[in-house]
Amino acid sequence: MNQKVFSQRLLEWYAVHKRDLPWRNTRNPYFIWLSEIILQQTRVAQGLPYFEKFAANYPNVQALAQAPEEDVMRLWQGLGYYSRARNLHACAKEIFENRESKFPETYTELLQLKGVGSYTAAAIASFAFGEAVAVVDGNVFRVLSRVFGLTAVSNSSKGKKLFEEFANKIIPLENPADFNQAIMEFGALQCTPKNPECNTCPISEACFAYQKGMVESLPIKSKKIKVKERYFQYAHILCGEYTVIKQRGGGDIWQGLFDFPLEELQLKEALQLESQFFADQDNYRTLNVIKNPYVFKHVLTHQKIFANFVKFVIEESEKPKLSAWVKNKGYQMVDQTQLESVAKPRLILKYLNDEK
Repeated sequence: MNQKVFSQRLLEWYAVHKRDLPWRNTRNPYFIWLSEIILQQTRVAQGLPYFEKFAANYPNVQALAQAPEEDVMRLWQGLGYYSRARNLHACAKEIFENRESKFPETYTELLQLKGVGSYTAAAIASFAFGEAVAVVDGNVFRVLSRVFGLTAVSNSSKGKKLFEEFANKIIPLENPADFNQAIMEFGALQCTPKNPECNTCPISEACFAYQKGMVESLPIKSKKIKVKERYFQYAHILCGEYTVIKQRGGGDIWQGLFDFPLEELQLKEALQLESQFFADQDNYRTLNVIKNPYVFKHVLTHQKIFANFVKFVIEESEKPKLSAWVKNKGYQMVDQTQLESVAKPRLILKYLNDEK
């Protein structure tokens, strides 16, 4: 397909169909950066409320940089991929402390920021500063592959580089921001992964995939990484108004977030057995032990978590003894207000909401 015609039709389509999103009504690099970080691995419908919360609580990069990390993580709670929140906060600090709260204005310089890859750098450079550099995400891979018949493996390093090179060849110099927005929106709304709207597509008569009957087979992707299954047995320990929690360390999922004491089991079937965890419960006067019969399922990118919860309700008179055990284990005891305020994985939120 002629690249100039492609660009023209895409922009015409975008003018009619574009969604009214807050980060499209600004050239402020802070809000553009914030939206792009939030929308990584996240649908617009899910990310929009988080963008609005962050923009309201932290209206500029200085406010975000000076916020306590636990507050940032708490606001991010439920969005997943928590390394994004840590990188977001670290990047804000870098810009505030080392760059006088000013974002770099070029793609090359933006790449030097913490947590900013080629996609995010291109988005900021084009949307905020008008640089003609292509934004290439999953939507763009799909549109370019189908329309122009690009058969490189899109989720490989080599394939990504080839797609980026091609996209940068066809991006118009006069309106790169609109073009980038248009091609991403086109992929999100028209040229969707499944059941794309080919019958109403303004490009279909010249689309390689449509004409060759290859819409469902493009773009080409390598086989998915095998998903690992893990089995968590949680102990929900209550003593009066206090709950026992622990902060997760590095080197695993949910770094820095808070969950409950747990034992990781080797077999899913073990979740249905009597818990051996917290075996020294007999040392306490326990009012109640409730084993939740439900196995919670939580899916991450490369992991699938199956979790079961056992609630131990311990007499308040046992608090001093329990406190010593908690300290020895490196756990914490928090009241209900503190439990609400700490950042927790979505799995824990789901369990606590079910408990209400």
